Amino acid sequence: MTDRPTGPLVDATPRPLPARVPHQGRAVTLEPLHVGHVPELWQATGAGTPEGDVSWDYMGYGPFATEAALRSFVGGFATTHDPMAWAIRPHASGTADGWLTLMDIQPGNAAIELGNIWFGPKMQRSRAATEAMFLLMDHAMTVLGYRRLLWKCNALNAPSRRAAARLGFTYEGELRAHLVIKGRRRDSSYFSILDDEWPARRAAIAAWLDDANFDAAGRAKNSLCATP
Repeated sequence: MTDRPTGPLVDATPRPLPARVPHQGRAVTLEPLHVGHVPELWQATGAGTPEGDVSWDYMGYGPFATEAALRSFVGGFATTHDPMAWAIRPHASGTADGWLTLMDIQPGNAAIELGNIWFGPKMQRSRAATEAMFLLMDHAMTVLGYRRLLWKCNALNAPSRRAAARLGFTYEGELRAHLVIKGRRRDSSYFSILDDEWPARRAAIAAWLDDANFDAAGRAKNSLCATP
């Protein structure tokens, strides 16, 4: 026996892999991404507009000059199992207006990441955007039983950092010169939610998404801050 600290024992049972299945919410449906979504996604990009182009600033891909270029990308992106991608269909628009993924899937470590989040300009800062993220967060933590949910982003991406805080992720720190994206150095900020933190985070987000929190015009009555 050793008296040196070695960390708490945990349930080391590998967690299930996510399945490529739809997820249904009040304001949004997530559909496994496929090339059939491309015409709607192309419209959602707002290609050639300032709002459309800036939505790709911190992504590792895009903007796409043509619908054919987007189709070529989605054709490959939609077939990988890690990341596993879903198209986001807000009920208000009825069209596929973005995508997001579960990625860096580590069943043995019970760790998984919510990432590759791209929202078209008209979907940003909407109830549907928040619910889309919540549906995959809840699937990973509540249904599949992962212990660690990761969020990472370019350290310069202020909107993404604010979103992580709003959803209740805890800031862990930065990896300096972590990646090269589009020829530029990227420092990455890391955030996480652990399984013992998730029930409180889940309750806060679910309360914000409840119909009672929205007025007749679809505006939220209360702001969301899922960190106790």
